Amino acid sequence: MITFMSKTRRATIATGPDPFATLEAKGFDILFQAHAKSIISGEFPQALIEIGNALNAINLPITEIIGSGGGETKFTQRLRKSLSLVGWKKHVFEIGKTIDGVPRESTSHEVDHVKTYPGIGSVAMEIEWNNKDPFYDRDLENFKRLHAEGAISVGVIVTRGKSLQDSLWTAVHRFAIERDITSMDNLAKNGVVPTPKQRANILKRTSRDKDPIPFADAWTDNFVSNKFGQATTHWEKLIHRVERGVGNPCPLLLIGLPASIVVFDKAKVDQQSEDDLGEDANDS
Repeated sequence: MITFMSKTRRATIATGPDPFATLEAKGFDILFQAHAKSIISGEFPQALIEIGNALNAINLPITEIIGSGGGETKFTQRLRKSLSLVGWKKHVFEIGKTIDGVPRESTSHEVDHVKTYPGIGSVAMEIEWNNKDPFYDRDLENFKRLHAEGAISVGVIVTRGKSLQDSLWTAVHRFAIERDITSMDNLAKNGVVPTPKQRANILKRTSRDKDPIPFADAWTDNFVSNKFGQATTHWEKLIHRVERGVGNPCPLLLIGLPASIVVFDKAKVDQQSEDDLGEDANDS
């Protein structure tokens, strides 16, 4: 039994273990900013339970990492669905200005997941699995404006955590070794077809006269740098923005997905549409 106190009420929720303690034990990065911990614990305890339960239930098959498109994977689609089932829906906030009864201007802000708790307020959430990192600026500035207008109490961002970002090369390389990926033909048999540009880069490094490298290494370098490079959304990029004050003073809950959620399945890759987000692997 967990009891949360606020100035106006006592909320008692019967649960098992604290879901956020379980997340931390699994290696999730969790950061509360601008009094978000006291606000969400005191006013929105059910939000903590719902977010924690959704994240504790997820795993990320390596084949979904390999087959992912630019912004979404089947994994993020499952996470979105599980949140939607408990009321975290897409919402467009419309904010208008009226002078002497005459509408003058209006702005809209779309957020992927919002839940309103009657009599308390709203919490907004964005999931940034793998976008260009300026999406963080958009999300944080939206949260700042919505909070200033009284539309939300807390903003939440879920993204790739530090341990997951740091381990992606190793995980992808393990996939290549376990699947015996030593050529373009073997790669295709596993459901992966590089773009012509990627193919040329990989073959250049494996067939050069001086210091050629194994196919698995060349493909892994190319794949990880293209898909999950430093210019994409991951924990360190998010933290750099928050430390600079982007989104301040909106209370924020930031969550980084850990390496521990990756599982090595045996399925064939279901490759989604191609959209390189990172930098090309160099010729080293």
